[in-house]
Amino acid sequence: MIDAMTNGRIRVLLADDQEMVRTGFRFFLEAQPDIEVVAEAGDGAEAVDLARRLRPDVCLLDIRMPRMDGLEATRLLAGPGVSDPLRVVVVTTFDLDEYVYAALRGGACGFLLKDSGPALLVEAVRAAAAGDALVSPSVTVRLLRHVIAQEDQKTQETQGKQPVTSPGPVGEQFTDRERDVVRLVAQGRTNQEIAAELHVSLSTVKTHLGSVQLKLHARNRVEIAAYAWQSGLAGS
Repeated sequence: MIDAMTNGRIRVLLADDQEMVRTGFRFFLEAQPDIEVVAEAGDGAEAVDLARRLRPDVCLLDIRMPRMDGLEATRLLAGPGVSDPLRVVVVTTFDLDEYVYAALRGGACGFLLKDSGPALLVEAVRAAAAGDALVSPSVTVRLLRHVIAQEDQKTQETQGKQPVTSPGPVGEQFTDRERDVVRLVAQGRTNQEIAAELHVSLSTVKTHLGSVQLKLHARNRVEIAAYAWQSGLAGS
């Protein structure tokens, strides 16, 4: 279903192979005055085609879909090689959390659990549309910790169980305040919460985040959070 209206609202594409899920998501999203669903897709290939043609503000993609899964669709729409990437929120469940790290590296700017409820669904879409990412203790941080632990275990096995080192010396280039910001991002804090905890202005937090992104060559705060968990800065 396609709606080509452009009225200032957040334009969302839904991709899920279960029509009931799409219907539920559409119902909750379109109940918001600032969101409209402009397209639905039942598989990843259709989602990529519709997204490239319609250029929605946010693509909400399931992981397991026929013809093309959500991970490949994410890479095609938001991956490092995409010149004009779209904002993708990947939908997942706990039994699929091993895919989260791949989705993050593929350019996803948010993660959502299907049973998270309508409030979090709306929050994830709004965050993505604003160029931010939904990084909450109950969703992204929990998944990142689990997935990165799996990655470290695999690396240890590959290296003959040698200790895994931090991913390069980049973190050493952070100022003390930047380290604080990175740690709080990894713990799922919003910019407003970071500003309140560090007793600085919101613009100062954004400045620190911009500096961190440049130093890490990170595309969004989700990649900052992933780096923090990999390097040990998340708990420092």
